[in-house]
Parts: sequence; structure tokens; C-alpha cells
Amino acid sequence: MTDHEQQSPASFWESRYRESDRTWSGRANAALEREAGGLTPGRALDLGSGEGGDALWLASRGWSVTAVEISPTALARGRSAAESAGLGDRISWVEADLAAWAPEGEYDLVSAHFLHSPVELPRDEILRRAASAVAVSGVLLIVGHGAFPPWSTHRHEGPPLPGPDEVLKSLALPESEWTLLTSALVDRDARSPSGDTVVMTDAVLMLRRTVPV
Repeated sequence: MTDHEQQSPASFWESRYRESDRTWSGRANAALEREAGGLTPGRALDLGSGEGGDALWLASRGWSVTAVEISPTALARGRSAAESAGLGDRISWVEADLAAWAPEGEYDLVSAHFLHSPVELPRDEILRRAASAVAVSGVLLIVGHGAFPPWSTHRHEGPPLPGPDEVLKSLALPESEWTLLTSALVDRDARSPSGDTVVMTDAVLMLRRTVPV
């Protein structure tokens, strides 16, 4: 068992965020901007919100956002950035472990980006609960790594990461209640930890909940 596997998710992620003043870029994920840019703003749920890049982007475009994150340090950074941007009243910050947390109410957009973890994470269960929180006519957006990053030590061991079709199958959604909008592997340029430009592959799945028949 590795040192990571011996840590609880809460302690692992809190330690990860406290390693530096900023862990992520602070910008929204490219897939969110591309897939959600044309949606009519409403209520949004951002699962695993990190330091708030996606939540701030949504709030700046008129969404009312609930951002859920396990690390209090990450939440504090997101909250501070929202206040500085004049968006503090548009985002509710929730400290919770997604493995045990369940959404309350319904949302016009439920967004889950890169829910991958070296410590225990019941991803399929979390995503199924996420789908149950999508309102009729609302959208579910799930984005994950379609392939391990070039620098990842995990790329040479274990099964490949699930593609969008596999994620859709794991959700076990009633076909009569959902319309598939996007199912694709999308390449994008990114920066490696050493500062090099690399190509990353995103597994993008987007569905709209329809009126039950």
C-alpha cells in the first residue's frame, strides 16, 4: 500500500492544496467553456470545485452556483477569489466529501470535471447521484482524462481510463429520459509540471434530461 492509499481523502487533498499558494490556474476548464458557453444560466452544481475556476466562470455568466469541495484550503481560495471578483453572492461554497454527500434540490447544470483521485473515490456512485440532481431540461456535463497525462506514473499500470461511452454505460440512465449531446475524446494543449507544452485528451460526456415519457 502506498503512502497515498493510507491517507483519507480529506487529509490527502488538504495536504495537496497546502503544498503551494495555488494548485490550479484559476481559469475555467476548456470543456466547460466550450460545452456550457451557450446554455441559459440557471442553477449550477460544480462537483469537486477545487479553487473555484469553474464556479467563478459560471457565476460571471449569470449562474447561481453551488460549489462542493473536500479541501477547506481550496474552498477558502475560491471564496476569496469570488469576493474579489464581486461574485460572492452568486456562489455557495460547500465543504463535503463527495463519497458521502448527496445533492439537495435540482440544478439546470451539473458539472463534474476530472473526478480522478489516487485515494479512494467511488466515482461511479458520485456521478449517478449527480445525474439524479439534474432538473428536467437541465444538463449533465462529465469531463475526465481520456488518457493519463504523459508525466503520470499511472499510465503504465492498471486499466485504461474510461471513455465517454463507458461513463455513459456506468450511469445506467433511462434512455427515454435523456438526450445525448456530446460524447467525444477531445485533445487540448496543456502545460506539464516542468512547463512543457503537451497534448492532453479529455473524455467529454454531456446529456440533457428530457420530460419523462
